[in-house]
Amino acid sequence: MRNLETDLIHKGEQYNETRAITPPIYQTATYIAGETIDEQLADATSTKSPFFYHRHGNPTNSQLGEILAKLEKTEDALLLATGMAAISTAVLTCVVAGDHVIAQHAHYAAAQVFFKEFLPAYGIEVTHVDQTDIANFEAAVQKNTKLIYVETPSNPNLEITDLEAVAQLARNNKIFTIVDNTFASPINQTPRDFGIDAVVHSATKYLGGHSDLTAGAICGSKEFIHQAWRKSLLLGASLSPMDSWLLLRGLKTLTLRIKQINENALELATWLEGQQGIKKVTYAGLPSHSQHALAKKQMHGFTGMLTIELSGDSEQIGYSNAQTVLKQLEIFANAVSLGGVESLVTHPASLWNSVQQREAGVKPLFPLGLLRISVGIEHIDDLKADLKQALLSLI
Repeated sequence: MRNLETDLIHKGEQYNETRAITPPIYQTATYIAGETIDEQLADATSTKSPFFYHRHGNPTNSQLGEILAKLEKTEDALLLATGMAAISTAVLTCVVAGDHVIAQHAHYAAAQVFFKEFLPAYGIEVTHVDQTDIANFEAAVQKNTKLIYVETPSNPNLEITDLEAVAQLARNNKIFTIVDNTFASPINQTPRDFGIDAVVHSATKYLGGHSDLTAGAICGSKEFIHQAWRKSLLLGASLSPMDSWLLLRGLKTLTLRIKQINENALELATWLEGQQGIKKVTYAGLPSHSQHALAKKQMHGFTGMLTIELSGDSEQIGYSNAQTVLKQLEIFANAVSLGGVESLVTHPASLWNSVQQREAGVKPLFPLGLLRISVGIEHIDDLKADLKQALLSLI
């Protein structure tokens, strides 16, 4: 059996039917049928057929599926146009009107809207729980619960869900489980090791790694991927040929990028804990993280994601300080998304709180002085220097 680093470059090469070292971009919507009607019918009905019509699949997506299944230790994988396409397709493969879903309080903002607004509008009940205590999941189980959907570490507050406990609870109650593994990446965490049924990714992030594509992935058993593929044919979120090719290219350096990102983030988070102007640093790799022991148990590395809460005697001062720091940063770009080779920073309250506060009287999820940081692969000394000069503007 070959090692992961080798498979990231070579697995699925049988789908490249040319003599080119780098697979071509299959920039075509349709393919010439086989010699017989039966052959065309087989292509039309085969799961992820690479040579029928682009909505069904293409050769690059087939190669990507083999690589991602290897990464997540699943039988198969399906590629889609965005992370939200992967999330919505995977969830809708599991539930119909009258079913019940258990989700967390903390999820990616668009996923939160999907669970809070979209699913209930179609007759699917959703219970949101605090992910830090398995007792909350246990208390939420109903007779019609069909799915437990979790995200760990969560976006953006970096809370950890006990994957083994969730998987055991689900097995005992015959409930399907899905984990959004985007923040961790399969290099740092493989949910299948703990009994989780399926995994979704925004492949736009760590898997692509260069902020130049959008893509989503679902990883699971062959049967689940077949059902998800059938659902995707109707939902229609096909991954474009160019983005497919870019994702295949990005995956080749995944282990190298994640290793450097992990190292940079741990050193940066440790250093930030001693800097003036910062009230709190949250990073799963720090002993100060309230769930550090659980993170160590189920993660091989702690990702490039961390948050800092800036000092301030009031929320308004925290907000003003966040604005000041964002304006002063030179290397860190103020931009959404994460997981690229470049370091990014964003203001969660401006994004998540506005979504959540559609419900009148709800307390804001995140402090106004909180910044989410996605650490890249730049030299660590330059990252420290950039943050230091920005923090000095608060003194």
